[in-house]
Amino acid sequence: NALSREKPQLADCLSTSKVLVVGAGGIGCELLKNLVLTGFKNIEVIDLDTIDVSNLNRQFLFQKKHVGKSKAQVAKESALQFCPSANITAYHDSIMNPDYNVEFFRKFVLVMNALDNRAARNHVNRMCLAADIPLIESGTAGYLGQVTVIKKGMTECYECQPKPTQKTFPGCTIRNTPSEPIHCIVWAKYLFNQLFGEEDADQEVSPDTADPEAAWNPEETAARATASEKDGDIKRISTKEWARSTGYDPIKLFNKLFKDDIMYLLTMDKLWKKRKAPIPLDWQPTLEMSSQGYSETPGLGLKDQQVLGVWGYCKLFQQSVETLRSQLQEKGEGAELVWDKDDPPAMDFVTSAANLRMHIFSMNMKSRFDVKSMAGNIIPAIATTNAVIAGLIVLEGLKILSGELESCRTIFLNKCPNLRKKLLVPCVLDPPSANCYVCASKPEVTVKLNVHKTAVLTLQDRILKERFGMVAPDVQIEDGKGTILISSEEGETEANNSKFLGDFGIRNGSRLQADDFLQDYTLLITVLHTEELERDVEFEVVGEAPDKAPPPQSNKEEVNSITNGNKDSAQPSTSSKAPSEDDDIMIVDSDEDEGASSSAAVAAAVGTKRKHSDAGTGETSTKRPRTDQSSAAAAPTDDDDDIIALD
Repeated sequence: NALSREKPQLADCLSTSKVLVVGAGGIGCELLKNLVLTGFKNIEVIDLDTIDVSNLNRQFLFQKKHVGKSKAQVAKESALQFCPSANITAYHDSIMNPDYNVEFFRKFVLVMNALDNRAARNHVNRMCLAADIPLIESGTAGYLGQVTVIKKGMTECYECQPKPTQKTFPGCTIRNTPSEPIHCIVWAKYLFNQLFGEEDADQEVSPDTADPEAAWNPEETAARATASEKDGDIKRISTKEWARSTGYDPIKLFNKLFKDDIMYLLTMDKLWKKRKAPIPLDWQPTLEMSSQGYSETPGLGLKDQQVLGVWGYCKLFQQSVETLRSQLQEKGEGAELVWDKDDPPAMDFVTSAANLRMHIFSMNMKSRFDVKSMAGNIIPAIATTNAVIAGLIVLEGLKILSGELESCRTIFLNKCPNLRKKLLVPCVLDPPSANCYVCASKPEVTVKLNVHKTAVLTLQDRILKERFGMVAPDVQIEDGKGTILISSEEGETEANNSKFLGDFGIRNGSRLQADDFLQDYTLLITVLHTEELERDVEFEVVGEAPDKAPPPQSNKEEVNSITNGNKDSAQPSTSSKAPSEDDDIMIVDSDEDEGASSSAAVAAAVGTKRKHSDAGTGETSTKRPRTDQSSAAAAPTDDDDDIIALD
């Protein structure tokens, strides 16, 4: 082929180099096809997900006959039809499984991400830093996309710049394991369409029986998927068909959605080993509690900004269903309603349904004003965007294998041309941030919290795992005694979970050392005690605004070119030259890959003890010696390229 004629050494390198593809969804399918057609012969691909019908419109390595099967395995089989001589290894697993340790990553000359969630992106970023392997990061959001290269000591890592709050989530999270109010709001919008609007297979609201986290055995996952026509012994019909058969009875709808479906979720017991289980709601007991005075009363202030009690939302649900039912009847047989945040009955329905689900999953309920402000549009997955981004990944990979890291770029794909009439905008790679809490030589961070109100479990789950992306942290207090506060060994420090940090002598200025040996990562945390945090704020990271994007770029032309198009969407970004919007907004369903949450990874990780005894003292150390990273290399300064070239 042309590559063999022009660069024979590179062509030989492709046939011998081993590369890892993380994800076999929208980008991953296109990427795997591109790799084998370009001449890559040794490829390993990993994906936890199984194939769903909704994937088939853009993940072209899959067909209808493959529904319910492993994405990684089917992608391998399909890619081999393009190049039977290729050597492809497929793993139906989570990349956050501790089996895929630093030594595993060191087998590869290059890692390529095709992921759909931040937890897995953070983890792969850290593993590649620990293994000193180049990583190509990518993402798409509707018509927008980005590709960037991450190399230890030379470029920014994925976590160098603070990321805004992720706005959309995989379908299994929406249907089975919501953990934030936005999950419940998206579920309620889907429910509106399933009951009153245009039914969409991508917007299913019933429990997801094929949730990969609920069944880690591939055969069991496939069996659940193929058997998903039945829930227990009840033949499944469409949500709208069932609702019509009840005459849109609001009480029957209530008990189906908030009692029966929740009780079915509870039978998927693997989901609740590391999470608080949901509590079903029953209309009649709720009504009885209300009549006995147990229902909360709304507070003062504007009506839209009040948070009602559970019974208040029950009544709002009933009223909105009856109103929407009347609107359907007026439109005639086969009519459909369109959800509009400015339509009061539609907004009442989403507000009440979302809040009831929040209550069931132990979240603080939200006012109608808050729900309305959070109920934004869902960004679709565009097959062409995935194809363009997958092609750019391979082009950057060829530069890396040619030894031309200095010519690598962060490339933005925009919806509309920039001032130079270009859809693709290359930017030079930024050097590492000196203050990064991941890739700095000695990562440190300061956290402001109330030591008398912050429990050890909050430190572990909300701060270390959720905020700082650790999988199975070990924490010791730097108090001269090496007190172990949290151990990744199951059961070893569970007695500490409900205690407050202040109970262990932690006070203003105390320092904690948090280690994650799977990621070969240590973070030093300085605690600042305060009693002045805002309501519902558990902690703050000092010096960072985690819900805000990096500061805007001074180059006006570049900013205009990047942010042109849908201002509510976002581009995946690690670069400070990126747009000031979310980096990895993804389609809200389980179509891409890696839906595994940190808690699932912890469940897999806790069986491995990673402490090392000190030969001199006989004491147990919670951290291996760590070598400092090399100093940052100078990055190119020429940022005027409009054409992406290999040389």
